[in-house]
Amino acid sequence: MRILVTGGAGFIGSHYVRSLLAGAYPGYERADVTVVDKLTYAGNTANLPLADPRLTLVRADVCDRSALLDVLPGHDAVVHFAAESHVDRSIAEASVFAHTNVVGTQTVLDACLGAGVPRMVHVSTDEVYGSIARGSWTEERPLLPNSPYAASKAGADLMARAYFRTHGLDVSVTRCSNNYGTHQHPEKVIPRFVTALLDGGDVPLYGDGLNVREWLHVDDHCRAVQLVLEKGEPGEAYNVGGAELTNRELTGRLLDLCGAGWDRVRTVPDRKGHDRRYSVDDTRIRTRLGFEPRTPLDQGLADTVRWYRDHRDWWRPAPPPTPNPGEGER
Repeated sequence: MRILVTGGAGFIGSHYVRSLLAGAYPGYERADVTVVDKLTYAGNTANLPLADPRLTLVRADVCDRSALLDVLPGHDAVVHFAAESHVDRSIAEASVFAHTNVVGTQTVLDACLGAGVPRMVHVSTDEVYGSIARGSWTEERPLLPNSPYAASKAGADLMARAYFRTHGLDVSVTRCSNNYGTHQHPEKVIPRFVTALLDGGDVPLYGDGLNVREWLHVDDHCRAVQLVLEKGEPGEAYNVGGAELTNRELTGRLLDLCGAGWDRVRTVPDRKGHDRRYSVDDTRIRTRLGFEPRTPLDQGLADTVRWYRDHRDWWRPAPPPTPNPGEGER
């Protein structure tokens, strides 16, 4: 079994790779893993067990079809994590997101087709649906993205659908809520808040802090991706939800875990086009594939804060975050 993982040096992709190589997924204990990663600021080779003989790291851009066709032959599946994912940066640099997320995904799909790779999972986000005041989105809801990041991911989802319908490519899509956990770049809201608080700084909170997001531990997300890889239907999308919190509630929990008070919080102007609430209905993946999250939010947040406290050498060298707080990576 040979699995190629794009973006495998990033936060979510590297967790998936480490889990694969550690034998966390029954039937894949001996899988060989190829990571294709451009190694931008968000990719970190320290996230990977480079000494593992079953791991091969290829530095390449997912927009480079020739590079992909050099490495893809002989692989049994591709799990496509690679993406630009920071909403604030997408507002300032939309073209980068359109290129990597839409063109990059189309290139991976096309290369899978050309190399005869029999299976692909495209990892997307709940942000493609837009904002919802009440209830939860099912996979049948139309895609109504509101940020350049979300629009680029929606475009990628539609490319995956097109390659399934036009070419018969066996590709499924996952749409997850905000992820959190270890090894996440400090531009994202949880590690940004935690590292700032641990260093004695303050943290920014957008607007009234009442925007609502669902939070999913990265290990639960990667288990969901693996289930979709193994059992997902070609052409289908699968929502993966989490625990719902306002940004203010999340801030309060992080303050408590870091031993800090509300005097460390400063209110900043709201983000342009800031979606008020996300919520996905993940009945499909639960009932059809048997998915159940296993990391309670309180435990997951405590474990995450503990990891950042114990691994300052990992996050201290990271580039400084952007001026405003980003949300969770998908």
